[in-house]
Amino acid sequence: MKNQRLAMLSGLGAVLLWSTVATAFKLTLGYYTPLQMLLMACLTSIGVLALILSVQGRLAGVFRLSRRQYLQSLALGLINPFLYYLLLFGAFDRLPAQEAQPINYTWALVLAYLSVPFLGHTLRVTDILAGLVCYGGVVVIATRGNLSDLSFSDPVGVALAIASTLVWASYWILATRDRREPVAGLLLNFLFGLPFIFAITWWQDGLPPLASAGFAGSLYVGTFEMGLAFVLWSRAMKLATNTARVSNLIFISPFLSLVFIYLILGEVILASTWVGLILIVAGLWVQQSGSKRTGAGNVAND
Repeated sequence: MKNQRLAMLSGLGAVLLWSTVATAFKLTLGYYTPLQMLLMACLTSIGVLALILSVQGRLAGVFRLSRRQYLQSLALGLINPFLYYLLLFGAFDRLPAQEAQPINYTWALVLAYLSVPFLGHTLRVTDILAGLVCYGGVVVIATRGNLSDLSFSDPVGVALAIASTLVWASYWILATRDRREPVAGLLLNFLFGLPFIFAITWWQDGLPPLASAGFAGSLYVGTFEMGLAFVLWSRAMKLATNTARVSNLIFISPFLSLVFIYLILGEVILASTWVGLILIVAGLWVQQSGSKRTGAGNVAND
C-alpha cells in the first residue's frame, strides 16, 4: 500500500544514516585497515540483513533460488561489497572525510554516462553540462581551491574515490537485470563476497583485533551503511506515490554529513569544500531535472 508520508519518513531515516557514515569511516580507519574494516562491516551487515528477512518471514526464500541466481550473487558480490567498499574505504583512508565524501556523490552522474553504452540511454545536453559542473566541483575539492597549478592533495586517494563511483555505477547497471527481492539479493551478494574479503584480509593485513574501537565502528558501518539504510531507502521507494520527492531528499545528505565531520571529527571545513560540494550538488540537480523532463527516472544514492 502506497503511503507518501511513511515513504518520506523512511527516506529521511536513510538520508540521516548516510550522513553519518563518512564520519564513522574515518573514526574506524583510525584503528583498522580498510580491509579489516570491510571484513567486520560485511560480517555485521550479513547478520543484520538475515535478521530483517527472518523477522519478515522471508529468510527461507534466500535458499530457494536458481543456480543462475546464485552465480549472479557471486558476480555481484565481487563488485559489492568486495571491490566497491575496498576502493571507497581506501579513499577515506587517504583523504580527509570532507574531500572523499563529496566526490563519492558523483556516482549518480557516472551512472547516467555508463547507461548510454550499456543500457542504450541517450546522452543529453544536460548530462554533459552536469558533468562539467560536477567534475569542476571535484577539481575544486581535490586541489583545495588551488586551481592555478592543479596539484591534487592526494592523487591516489582522489583516484580511488573516483574509481569507487565507476564501480558503484556499474553495479547498479548490472542490478537492473536482477529480479531477486532487493534485501535477499543484497544478503546473498554479501555472503558470496565474504570469502574473498576474508581471504585477502587474512593474507594482506591479518584478522582485525576485536578489543579495539575499530570493532565498534565496523559494527556501526555494517549495521547502518550496509544494512538498515538500504532497507529504509528501498521501503521509501516502494511506499512512495511521488518518488521524485523522496529522491530529492538525497541532496540533504552531503551537507548534513559535513556538519557531522566538523562536529565529531573536528575537521575544519575548507571554503573549497563548500564551493566544490555546491557545484557537485548543482550538477546532480541539473542531471536529475533533465531526467525528469525526459521521463528517464531518478537515481538514488548509497
